Amino acid sequence: MRVIVKSDHRAPVVVSMVWYRVGSVDEVNGATGVAHVLEHMMFKGTRDVPAGEFSRLIAAAGGRDNAFTGRDYTAYFQTLHKSQLDLALRLEADRMVNLVLSPEEFSREVRVVMEERRWRTEDRPHALVYERLMGTALLAHPYRHPVIGWMSDLEHMRLEDARGFYETWYAPNNAILVVVGDVTPDEVFVLAEQHFGALKPKRLPARKPQEEPPQLGLKRLTVKAPAELPYVVMAFRVPGLRDPEKDWEPYALEVLASVLDGGDAARYTRTLVRSERIANSAGASYDGIGRGPALFYLDGVPASGKTVGELEEALRREVRKVAEEGVSEEELKRIRAQVVAAHVYQRDSMFFQARQMGSMEAAGLSYRTPDVMLEKLKQVTAAQVQEVARKYFGDDQLTIAYLDPQPLEGKRPGAPPPGVRHGR
Repeated sequence: MRVIVKSDHRAPVVVSMVWYRVGSVDEVNGATGVAHVLEHMMFKGTRDVPAGEFSRLIAAAGGRDNAFTGRDYTAYFQTLHKSQLDLALRLEADRMVNLVLSPEEFSREVRVVMEERRWRTEDRPHALVYERLMGTALLAHPYRHPVIGWMSDLEHMRLEDARGFYETWYAPNNAILVVVGDVTPDEVFVLAEQHFGALKPKRLPARKPQEEPPQLGLKRLTVKAPAELPYVVMAFRVPGLRDPEKDWEPYALEVLASVLDGGDAARYTRTLVRSERIANSAGASYDGIGRGPALFYLDGVPASGKTVGELEEALRREVRKVAEEGVSEEELKRIRAQVVAAHVYQRDSMFFQARQMGSMEAAGLSYRTPDVMLEKLKQVTAAQVQEVARKYFGDDQLTIAYLDPQPLEGKRPGAPPPGVRHGR
């Protein structure tokens, strides 16, 4: 088990996270969503701790706990007084190896997840469009599947699916313990050895490479769903971060996203929303951290009287301007400072620090990668931003999804269903 500790003595508090290097990317066809269902089941008791008791004990100690599932990981966390770290680690070690999977609790949690899927995705048109976009943009890689799973797979999920996933992947040699807070590394190492040291490692399955085949042309789809307004989202195939020291394109892509959508002074808000009034909203985003393929997104809601086709062209036009004309040193300096400041500001949160380090490790990078990223972002040049804008935003890397709004008929997302207690 890898143990990572970052001391932060501003308050007598710790954030403790256990990350498992397993997520939706490791699911098999027909059992999508099992990583997330198992996350729910991890709160349903062990031989020594009854269902619901884990969270009750953490709350009684003045703390809070939760969990989240991603494509590459499943993570469980507690935020509590530093004197209660021993309790958190004892409980985590117990459920790592002693989970009881009862048929009754399993059936109940699968129903909860199905309701959560309806609430998170099926009743939210933008989420529905994004889900269908991913299933079209990617042909082979499991990133094409939603983390929460397809409804049909949830309907037919068996207890044995969750048990097999747990017995295969939940082990100390597939876990990372991250602790940030008012502790020293030695204190944490002693507690980690005390609670996890006797747990036996497992022989983990060898992960086969899952390469996405090259895209051979533009893809388009239309999603018809109840909604108030139309919407367009585009996904471009771009490189992800693999070698933080040598790669430069991922950093240039992150800066490009901020050139387009980095606040009120960014190009999309300034030009498309305020000046030309083509869009009610317009955005650009890039996330290059992950074991699978990376995508760069452009999206927006057209203004009244404008079409999704007009907005699509306007969103791409601003990227072409960067490709053809570049960015000025003044604009780049402002954007670079803004991107760096955002990274630094986020580190004020102990939870964010722990989440960032854990997610890097789960993605196959190092917990030290954020420091490298910060320095590399400071070094991005105008020529590099222009180069990635030229290289990666043609039709052959592009998938476009339109939302065709249908009558709402009273369908609006309500409060989360009972049992949705975890974060994402």
